[in-house]
Amino acid sequence: MSSTPTTMRAARFDAESGKLTVQDVPVPTPGPTQVLIKVEACGICLSDVHLLEGTLPGPLPVVTPGHEAAGTIAAVGELVPGWKPGDRVVMAGGRNCGTCAACQRGRFEECTAFEIMGFNFDGAWAQYVVQSFAALTSVPDGIPIEQAAILADAVSTPYAGLTDRAALKPGESIGLWGIGGLGVHAVQVARMVGAAPIIAVDPSPAARERALRLGADVALDPSAQDVVAEIMGITGGRGLDVAVDLVGANAVLAQAAASLGRFGRCVMVGLSQDTIELGMGLFFGLQSQSLLGHLGYSKHHLDQLVELVRYGRLDLSGSVSGLLPLEDVADGVEQLTSKRGDPIRLVVQPWA
Repeated sequence: MSSTPTTMRAARFDAESGKLTVQDVPVPTPGPTQVLIKVEACGICLSDVHLLEGTLPGPLPVVTPGHEAAGTIAAVGELVPGWKPGDRVVMAGGRNCGTCAACQRGRFEECTAFEIMGFNFDGAWAQYVVQSFAALTSVPDGIPIEQAAILADAVSTPYAGLTDRAALKPGESIGLWGIGGLGVHAVQVARMVGAAPIIAVDPSPAARERALRLGADVALDPSAQDVVAEIMGITGGRGLDVAVDLVGANAVLAQAAASLGRFGRCVMVGLSQDTIELGMGLFFGLQSQSLLGHLGYSKHHLDQLVELVRYGRLDLSGSVSGLLPLEDVADGVEQLTSKRGDPIRLVVQPWA
């Protein structure tokens, strides 16, 4: 830690006042199994916006947001194996609580009180962040650090949602509602898996064009078309095998579920406080359909995605819409909220 400064710049959110300000704060000290990471890139996510708006409240009165982060290791705790200062890493944006019944029995992947970076503990809208060594994935030199950062949610969440939670198989049909920061990557993942057809649904003409460019077969406008009827026509009356709500709104979820075929799976990826009302009654059971909630990803998904990007199976070159200095993070939040410039992902560079 001798070459590391004692203070750093960090964006701090005060839940009581609702204000986000960039301040000088102490540089955190890593524990025995933790690493201190010099943050070189951290994404701005809609869940960060929900935190700042109060629609997705965090448990801490004051917190540093930011959970899509990559950078270089600055220091390691004395019990950290295999990592050293200077290593390029992307970090998983969460940790198990360590105290629930599952964690006490060593079943960390079943943690019932999972903690999210930037909500339950300080995140990476800062020049440095501390995280467990178990959360780290090595980033090859050929992957730009800002692309590595957005793997830790914008890509990994839809990747896990489609490949694991929905168990999407080659040749299955899929509908994707909401082609924003998560949806653009869901299109690419569905294409990579071999889904057919891939149907994108979004009211924005730019989002629909983007979906087609990235691999969707059809793009529909829910404000101008009977989406359910269109999907039934496209699928020959069979309906979808998988329908994914990437927006987080009950109206979207209900339309997605209504587009399912027999044994179809509807997956909730977008976060919402709406009451779930599908309005399908007996039909949902008669068709043996499923409604599945989904949050985040597991560490192995992040490891897999780095390899997929490394070997060119997944192209994120168009995913970062802009790079911002930390001092401008509030403007980035407003840009994402208002959809000014139609960004896919905005990334903060704390040292810019």
